[in-house]
Amino acid sequence: MKFAIPVVNGILTMHFGHAKEFVLIDVEGNKIKNKKVLEPPPHAPGVLPKWLKELDVEIIIAGGMGESAMQLFDECGIEVISGAPTIEPEKLIRHYLDKTLLTTFNACDHKGGGH
Repeated sequence: MKFAIPVVNGILTMHFGHAKEFVLIDVEGNKIKNKKVLEPPPHAPGVLPKWLKELDVEIIIAGGMGESAMQLFDECGIEVISGAPTIEPEKLIRHYLDKTLLTTFNACDHKGGGH
């Protein structure tokens, strides 16, 4: 599995589309195998789904994401988990793998393509 997590200062950011960095983490056999920090292309509607799909991302863990962005990721076959807490990516992955990831409301209140 390959995860993508938008971060600011090393922790999950609540504003997906404005993230300056994404942490990409590969998981094999319930263990973190590889971690990369990448700078995304300039933000525009539809750019991030295409970019992350090309990187073979399967799951995004986000704090918040607009409805249109969530739909675009769904169309790309990428699962989105929103409402995650602002903690380090490795902890988010561990909670996901342990089935202990607690999510709350989607922190993004944009109805359009803002995020």
